[in-house]
Amino acid sequence: MSIWIALAGIIVLGTGCTLAPRYARPSPPVRETWPSGPAYRDLTAVTNTPCTAETAWREIYTDAGLRGVIEMALTNNRDLRIASMSVERARAYYGIQRAGLLPAVDAVGSASKARTPGDLASSGKAQTTERYDANLGVAAWEIDFFGRIRSLKDRALEEFYASEQARRSVQILLVSSVAQAYFALAADRANLRLSQNTLEAQQAAFDLVQRRYDLGLVPELELFRAQTPLEVARRDVALYQQRVAEGENALNLLAGGPVPIELLPADLDAVCPPRGVSAGLSSAVLLNRPDVQEAESLLKAANADLGAARAAFFPRVTLTAALGTASGELSGLFEAGSGAWSYAPKIVMPIFDARTWSAHKAARVQRELAVAQYEKAIQSAFREVADALAAQGSVGTQLGAQQSLVKALSETYRLAQSRFDKGIDSYLGVLDAQRSLFAAQQALNFLRLQKLSNDARLYAVLGGGWTAESGNPSSVAKEAAHGEPPIPGQSQ
Repeated sequence: MSIWIALAGIIVLGTGCTLAPRYARPSPPVRETWPSGPAYRDLTAVTNTPCTAETAWREIYTDAGLRGVIEMALTNNRDLRIASMSVERARAYYGIQRAGLLPAVDAVGSASKARTPGDLASSGKAQTTERYDANLGVAAWEIDFFGRIRSLKDRALEEFYASEQARRSVQILLVSSVAQAYFALAADRANLRLSQNTLEAQQAAFDLVQRRYDLGLVPELELFRAQTPLEVARRDVALYQQRVAEGENALNLLAGGPVPIELLPADLDAVCPPRGVSAGLSSAVLLNRPDVQEAESLLKAANADLGAARAAFFPRVTLTAALGTASGELSGLFEAGSGAWSYAPKIVMPIFDARTWSAHKAARVQRELAVAQYEKAIQSAFREVADALAAQGSVGTQLGAQQSLVKALSETYRLAQSRFDKGIDSYLGVLDAQRSLFAAQQALNFLRLQKLSNDARLYAVLGGGWTAESGNPSSVAKEAAHGEPPIPGQSQ
């Protein structure tokens, strides 16, 4: 048993250090506060609910149909399914790498029989020898005195964390994409209804001008002027019918299957807008975004990889050992006095290997590259939030002004139609008023869509969109010291 006690001691002593540099999080290369100016709202006066990474999407999206479509997408979407499988694969890779710290113990049974001719035997007579062995053995186990395997294990662990953060990013993008596709479909249906109403009005107006032309009351020019908006309206109806079909196809793709008709929005008026969220006053919230945390995990992985590259310059110790029984006869294999053991430590000291220096340089450059990618992720996140805040601060004013414009143009169209019916003005005035009103109504629908989409976008770029999860990197790391780490969010 002494050999196994010594082996256990070697395991404890050989896994206690690492040559990886001490990790320090780089300072965020962005301002601590959000931008300010005429395009932005006063953040100190915003009363919306502050958005955190744990703010569940169910708290934001209150529309029943949209909730149903999001539930379908989270269950059936193939991109999210692929991301989840990638997490499982990364977890398995971590288990493989972690197992390298422990010796692989094999049960080995062997038998051999050999004949030695007389001229080679010491006795001068031919001899036949037999040997039977049964052992528990360790073959070429590397004792991790300098932390090479531990660093590789830490890299695999951080890559596992990065894959989980990537899955969260996919989920956030999926929820946001479903919401925006849902709102876009509602806007297209609203524009289709507007085009159909306009087509009906233009058809009635054209029929009226046609009758007047047949009676010789108006010239042929008035007839062609009336036909122009009629054909435009007919074209717009066909156009928005196409867009509605494409919007339904896009929603079906995101949901992972056909969306039931009862879940689809009728138009913009039937959609419950999402609850407003606030970015808060500090840009430090960006550090909780899954894509930023993914970049930081990859930075930690590169840091651990540098430790493995450093350890390659130090001696590498391996051990081969076996404990069991041996006998010249099969029947005596497990009899008293047949015990046998062996151990063969081996140390390899690198003297010159140019590949080691190149690998160390590559690891250092990879770490600097990971730092740059982490900083870029923060900068991109800051820009996305700043853009969403600028839209949030201005779209309300645009929407109010557009609503007033539509109201004014509606009155203009009504008066122009009335004057034409009374024979005071030509149909040209009605045509201009109708064209302006239709364009303004389309622009109003676009601004309403922009506001809904920006609310969803702001919630997504702040890192919301996945349900609060019990697992976190610190607790998972502690559990990983005693076994495989659980996948955060696996219970969802």
